Amino acid sequence: MKIIFMGTPDFAVPPLQSLIDAGHEIAAVFTRRDKPVGRKQILTAPPVKILAQEQKIPVYQPNTLRGAETEEVIARMQPDIIVVAAYGRILPKNILDLPRLGCVNVHASLLPKYRGAAPIQQAVLDGEPVTGVTTMQMAEGVDTGDILLREQTEIGPEETAGELSARLSQIGADILLRTLAGLTDGTIVPVPQKDAESSYAPMLTRKLSPVDWNRPAEQIHNQVRGLSPWPGADTSFAGKTLKIHRTRPAGTDRGTPGQILPGRELKAVCGGGTVLELLEVQMEGKKKMKGSDFLQGHPAEGIILGK
Repeated sequence: MKIIFMGTPDFAVPPLQSLIDAGHEIAAVFTRRDKPVGRKQILTAPPVKILAQEQKIPVYQPNTLRGAETEEVIARMQPDIIVVAAYGRILPKNILDLPRLGCVNVHASLLPKYRGAAPIQQAVLDGEPVTGVTTMQMAEGVDTGDILLREQTEIGPEETAGELSARLSQIGADILLRTLAGLTDGTIVPVPQKDAESSYAPMLTRKLSPVDWNRPAEQIHNQVRGLSPWPGADTSFAGKTLKIHRTRPAGTDRGTPGQILPGRELKAVCGGGTVLELLEVQMEGKKKMKGSDFLQGHPAEGIILGK
């Protein structure tokens, strides 16, 4: 099958690799522009571009898919199908209509739940016990197309969004190959989504990072997991920013929300008298460390986090 692949981050790499390994003809890869990364702002290629270049696949990085030039490039390739996985751009109708088999999206949720830009993170933030991957026939709306296949998986109680993403990308690679096979032999029957059951997962921002210690420990735990690795959860400790990388609900205790409890473990009181253990933290300008190690260098008696 002649395929144009569109994707950008690490999540999209296993699906692309699965297409290559299966012997499909990848006519081209479309991905987002290189961008500055890290403190030194080094211009870095997206993971999908790196794989494509290693495989000698032509790479295109247009600012937009709207416009005659991009449409002509795709039309000349005459793809059987366009496969999209976390590309980060909306495909206009004229491009959706070009391939013989249309455009298929690999989406990291059990559609119609969690349409949008951050389905993995939102599922963790909401404390969902399960999620999955859906392949769908793309339409003009945002993740509104007919469902082709779905694969479900449980979310671990301490699993972060980053860890879950790595697992879902492998599931996505497998379900994508099964989807293409089903479309080829006509065994897949597209199923319209039920809009009444839909929910939306908006793009993440740093505004989500500050921890409100009045919330129950379980909700804060989900916040930490859901925002890992980016943008991360944080609080203030003695006037400085303290990033929180890993946590675990740890029973109940009396005290003021945000109050650090005495003991060898770094534990804080949360809403409703619940307690959260901070397993891994990072003071601004410092390296990550265990919560217990942090206590040894930072006397915490009387400290209220977030103030």
